[in-house]
Amino acid sequence: MMDTAALDRIGEKVEHGERLADEEARQLASSRDILALGSLADRARRRKHGAVTTFLRVAEVPVGQAAGGSLARLAGAREVRLAGGLQSLETAVKAVRGAAAMAGGRPISGFSLAALEALATAERATLASALSALRDAGLTSVAETPMDALADWRGALEAASACGVAVPRLTIDSAAGGIVPLLERVSEACRLPGVSPVFAPLPRRPGPEPTTGYEDVKSIALARLLLDVDHIQVDWRLHGPKLAQVALTVGADDVDNVAAEEEHPEGRRRAPLEEILRNIRAAGLEPAERDASFSPVR
Repeated sequence: MMDTAALDRIGEKVEHGERLADEEARQLASSRDILALGSLADRARRRKHGAVTTFLRVAEVPVGQAAGGSLARLAGAREVRLAGGLQSLETAVKAVRGAAAMAGGRPISGFSLAALEALATAERATLASALSALRDAGLTSVAETPMDALADWRGALEAASACGVAVPRLTIDSAAGGIVPLLERVSEACRLPGVSPVFAPLPRRPGPEPTTGYEDVKSIALARLLLDVDHIQVDWRLHGPKLAQVALTVGADDVDNVAAEEEHPEGRRRAPLEEILRNIRAAGLEPAERDASFSPVR
């Protein structure tokens, strides 16, 4: 456990937005004092964003159901996101076209950049040609950019930028080796053209050994303290309201992928919009809905 003097020194730097020394970063990474880490991360988050906590409502459409559907009941969606695995580039393009037909002008995201990288290799194509075909079909951005799963992360990000496909967040696939070794890579990637300075540090798929709540909270806190990015993000639909709420108290400031339904069988108060508003306010924070470009929704 870090001594009080070391915590105080780091706390002063956090308050003034100063960069931590390498030794201080190592101390934080090795600390098991989750309460102290969480408190420091919350201070860093509030220094950058105050109490404002943004969230994005997403209409999630399975790849296999993207043709001939309707989003009439999801009027509050700010983004349409294709969900599901990739079978071929041809089926991916068809799914994007189907989503575009129902999106009503909303931006369309979908797929993992790592999965597209692997698919392009399997089909003896380039990642750039695959991204260009999806862009021409209507794809606005990739949904996931797993920095621990890309074979050539720099090349993949440069291809997306060159093709005009946005990278709205950097993500983690399973973080089998822990999050700390990836932070320098994430920091470097966020400085590349076309990459938004947004990081979602919680694994999106279970690794050989599923993470614990302690590890998840520590990952959020360390990402906030050790990275110079605008937003630390948590996925509402993937990780659930409880973990999302805890994440907001230890450094996260944005909630992605909130379900777009405005009604619920048990009443409007149980609908996703009301739930996310209550969840954020219960954490002592101020909810602010945004669109896919992080512009506020009025």
